[in-house]
Amino acid sequence: MSRPPNGTPSPRAAARIAAEPPSYPTGTRTIPGPRVRGVRRLVPLYSRLDALHRSLRYPALSSALAAFALAGSGVLIIRLVQRQTGTTGLLVGLGLALLPLPFVLGAVAWLNQAARVPLRHALFCLAWGACAATTFALLANGWASDFLVAHSARGETLGAEFATPLIEELSKGAAILLLLLPIRRRRRCPTGHDCTLLARQPSAPVPRPRSGGPRGLPRIRRHLRPLPYLRPAVPRPAGSRPRARSSPRTLAAGLVLGAITACGFAFTENALYLGRAFTDDQQSRLDSIGLGEPPTLRDFDSTVHTFVLRALLSPFAHPLFTALTGLGVAVTLTTGRRWLARAAAPAGLVMAIGLHGVWNAAAGLGTDGFLLIYGLVMVPAFATLVCFAVWAHARRSRQLPASPR
Repeated sequence: MSRPPNGTPSPRAAARIAAEPPSYPTGTRTIPGPRVRGVRRLVPLYSRLDALHRSLRYPALSSALAAFALAGSGVLIIRLVQRQTGTTGLLVGLGLALLPLPFVLGAVAWLNQAARVPLRHALFCLAWGACAATTFALLANGWASDFLVAHSARGETLGAEFATPLIEELSKGAAILLLLLPIRRRRRCPTGHDCTLLARQPSAPVPRPRSGGPRGLPRIRRHLRPLPYLRPAVPRPAGSRPRARSSPRTLAAGLVLGAITACGFAFTENALYLGRAFTDDQQSRLDSIGLGEPPTLRDFDSTVHTFVLRALLSPFAHPLFTALTGLGVAVTLTTGRRWLARAAAPAGLVMAIGLHGVWNAAAGLGTDGFLLIYGLVMVPAFATLVCFAVWAHARRSRQLPASPR
């Protein structure tokens, strides 16, 4: 009488089966929900993703992956430059572009005494600017120029004054954002076990302390990697006025990160332009020799003109542009005013793009127009940035004896 003739269980047996808990393989947590089979199919995929995620926790392996990617982009940019300049032009361009680099890096190293940016971060930014940023900018500028020329009568002017500054400043500013990515953080289960899904189980929200200002910090800061030189100021005791300004160290760190990235970018760009000018001059010299004219030093006027313009008159042009982006990011990450945190980084990027566009437009205004823009825009902007860097360095130097290093 326990089982009917048709094979269905009796009501008592059905109640006993329903009361027993389901059996699952040991060693894994149970996932709530009806689709247990679908969740089990995700376990092999999760194991591979978890292995990759665990590997990023080791600094040596993550540094090796970054070095491999930068080396690949470096080989690619050398190949791209060599196609436009030739082997001889590439070697000459690299040699001439190397001459102003120690002076610019020396100025950045002096400012880094106040910022104390680690050497590995500085080398990453320098390599990013010289390899990855130039590779992306060279390819993207070519595509944007072709598109604008094909669809507009003023495509070349639009590309030089609008598209090129936008692409180059975004590619250089990406180095600072990559340093802030939390690639070494690993999601952990709230109960301390290994979950079979990447997503956490829903839990009660944990209240976060409000610091850095009366209205709290921007939400984006919670998801970024906390760098020691880009941290908000320590909150003051209760009852005192909260500090809303960024510290001199954080401002100097933003300038250093942006400037050193632009140093690498300017080095590769100078090598490209100088190598291209030398190749053109060499071809013109060969043509003049074929026509029976004697060779003179004036055959390399284009190379000398490019070297004077890029290496002597404006070695700090690219560092000036990208330093504005780094300064905006530093203010966004460290200020206590919410409106300033939201507006600082976009404002810094817009200022960098605008100043870069004005500099590119000055090249098409002739000698008088170029000198006018150079004296009225570039020199005051550079002087202002230098004064700001000296102020931050002096303030930080006065604070060092009173603060732990």
